[in-house]
Amino acid sequence: MAVVGGPIQRPLAMMMRPISNTVRPDDSLLVVAQRLRDARVGAMLVADHGDYVGIVSEADLVRKAMASGAPAEQVLARTVMSTPVMTIDIAQSAHDASDLMAERGIRHLVITEEGRVVGMISVRDLLRYFKNWGTL
Repeated sequence: MAVVGGPIQRPLAMMMRPISNTVRPDDSLLVVAQRLRDARVGAMLVADHGDYVGIVSEADLVRKAMASGAPAEQVLARTVMSTPVMTIDIAQSAHDASDLMAERGIRHLVITEEGRVVGMISVRDLLRYFKNWGTL
């Protein structure tokens, strides 16, 4: 890493978390909530036959399901997942990621490399980065 007249430019690769857990479109929201809790993450990709078809976040659970009073064991992930999945290339900067998240009003961003999903970052990851390495 080099400092060139400003904050250290730390690549997204250093901040991202690999995709280790996913949910299925037909998983109930109870299952999704349990998987989020167990993995200690705020969002998971929804995978269907090897393709990522959406993302389910804590905000989706609260705003799209819980607030409607729907029973968590009867509502499926596909009904609350956000689509399309917002991505950013691994070569982009933390500032680019922050700008995209703010522009789209999202808290999680999927990292791709040569068009392939390789990880995810959250707004919390970016806050930690900017606190330690740079400024907005």
